[in-house]
Amino acid sequence: MAGELQGIVSSAGRDKTITVSIASRETHPLYRKQYTKTRKYTAHDEKNEAGLGDKVLIETCRPYSKTKAYRLVKVLEKSHGTVELKDDVTNTGEEA
Repeated sequence: MAGELQGIVSSAGRDKTITVSIASRETHPLYRKQYTKTRKYTAHDEKNEAGLGDKVLIETCRPYSKTKAYRLVKVLEKSHGTVELKDDVTNTGEEA
């Protein structure tokens, strides 16, 4: 279908709503340098099945709200999780 897009879920905190980031590489017409352009789309996720970092397929549909005119078709690949980094290390190994 012409209105299908594939991207990565960048936010899944709202109920039945996900934000999908789609990155594309473009070439500047004058300088001939490539750059990355990222677009964000808000999509309707009826069953709350997509999570943060998942690769998803969305398609255009009737507007669900002011900003939401896409719906989730399917989750192509689940995220493998994120890495949590500690803010500070309490025991550095040095004796006082």
